[in-house]
Amino acid sequence: MRGGRFVLRLGTPGYPELLARTPDPPERLYGVGDPGALVPGLAIVGSRKATPYGLRCARMFAEWAARSGITVISGAAVGCDTEAHRTALATGGPSVAVLGCGPDIDYPRRSAQELATMRAEHAVVSEYPFGHQPTRWTFVRRNRIIAGLSHAVLVVEAGLPSGTFSTADAALDAGRDVVAVPGSIFSPESRGANRLIRQGAAMATDPAELAALLGWEGSLPANTPVCTDPAVRALTADPMCPDDLARALGVDIVSMARTLGSLEAQGLIARYPDGRYGVT
Repeated sequence: MRGGRFVLRLGTPGYPELLARTPDPPERLYGVGDPGALVPGLAIVGSRKATPYGLRCARMFAEWAARSGITVISGAAVGCDTEAHRTALATGGPSVAVLGCGPDIDYPRRSAQELATMRAEHAVVSEYPFGHQPTRWTFVRRNRIIAGLSHAVLVVEAGLPSGTFSTADAALDAGRDVVAVPGSIFSPESRGANRLIRQGAAMATDPAELAALLGWEGSLPANTPVCTDPAVRALTADPMCPDDLARALGVDIVSMARTLGSLEAQGLIARYPDGRYGVT
């Protein structure tokens, strides 16, 4: 029943078949929403301390998936996970969240709006019963369910250490594809994703490449404008502080500050907590 509570038991009708074939499926899957929404999809996971680059990657791939009718599955964590859910929902596509607490608990609180929409229109699930409060270890355990519900796991950004590695390991144990988005070798937030690629994960730099890797056909995000501003192009390659960017482009710091202010006002770039700027 859409919007209502449900419990699916392993070995009974309605339990997700793909999840049942994993090495350690949960005996019960508690949920709020529509159990019919639990179709195999694409897991999009990434850093909680997401950079503008990671958020942009999450948006790009989630938009493609949503437009292609592919369910976006993630853990509703702050950062890349919630950005993937939010984009899928805004695009009109299906999205499912797997929580490390009861499926009726809004955790994290910052994802409450997305969780409410998924409970009303799609599904939020957990192996933990209604009302169960989160702990550190429940979130590690839930990652195998994210992988188990998905045809493939896409890591859009990950530092070191990163909880995304447990999702990637669970995906490999379940025979799923693991794909990672590469990042700058100078960015600490991309070291985990780059390591996954070095260890054998497939690499995807855009939705067309991901679709080809997975053998999926789907529409690509249409007519995405490309900014040709030199500062934006430089920051796409690597986030930088204003002084370094000014030197790289051969302009004075006052002019660079004005340019950055204008680009930030347009929503093309964002300032990192450490003072660097990167694309959004």
